[in-house]
Amino acid sequence: MKILIAEDDLSFRRFMEKKLTAWGFEAVIAEDGNEALQILQSDDSPRLALLDWIMPGLEGVEVCRIVREKKEEAYKYIIMLTSQRRDSDIITGMEAGADDYIMKPFKHNELRLRLRAGRRIIELQNELLAARDMFRTKASHDALTGLWNHGEIVEILSHELARAKREKNSVGVIMADIDFFKKINDTHGHLAGDMVLRLTAGKMLSMMRAYDFIGCYGGEEFLVILPECSLEYASAFAERLRLSVSSDSIDTPEGMISITLSFGVAASSNDRLKDAYSLINAADKALYRAKENGRNCVEVAPADGAMA
Repeated sequence: MKILIAEDDLSFRRFMEKKLTAWGFEAVIAEDGNEALQILQSDDSPRLALLDWIMPGLEGVEVCRIVREKKEEAYKYIIMLTSQRRDSDIITGMEAGADDYIMKPFKHNELRLRLRAGRRIIELQNELLAARDMFRTKASHDALTGLWNHGEIVEILSHELARAKREKNSVGVIMADIDFFKKINDTHGHLAGDMVLRLTAGKMLSMMRAYDFIGCYGGEEFLVILPECSLEYASAFAERLRLSVSSDSIDTPEGMISITLSFGVAASSNDRLKDAYSLINAADKALYRAKENGRNCVEVAPADGAMA
């Protein structure tokens, strides 16, 4: 774990660097308060800090106060090193946001124990953040494929449509459906069907741009959102998806399974297709027509969203 040492005394700084390295820390050095603040506000900054109270530039207590005002999610555990012994000074340091303080001169084992407590607090917060992120992912993603779930992908579409309206852009939408998926489940079993869903989702996801979105709309249906895309581009992209997915069979424990997909495409290029429901409905009708026309093809909704 990285630890910041902010200390203007060269000999003491070198001694602390050597000692902390021996205890398994990666020491980051600051010679004054301004440098300490810059390091603590940088990307991938140390989560543990030893700040001398009295330093050139900003004093340690001021560095601590500024860091706390930012209210970062990744908590920084700050220990003040001080020769101040008045109760009022100690209270000032703690009110500025210091987590602990240690009086100079101090015993090495005392500092080591306090650093151990600080490191444990940082590790516990990391575990809490990881658990929170895991629950967020479970709430917003499909458990089988890892794609956005139905509610999230529709919400994303609403946000993208609102942004497109402000910026006078178009949003392309693709509805994709695995052909004869029930037959795959009936013939090869649901475990093989699950693998088909998962690997198909992964292949399509790999073809997305960094700012595209794909989610599970329901069953074996996928919804693809293409910001800043015309109807023509969305249609061409759907065709690339179709060719890519159908070009290789999927290797499952039940044997190789060949699959195809049908696609319906629409775009928010006019007032009639201006909300998520209308756009999805237009793409879904185009998908239905692709199914009627023999599957394994791309059908495009008319520019006005109407379908015969």
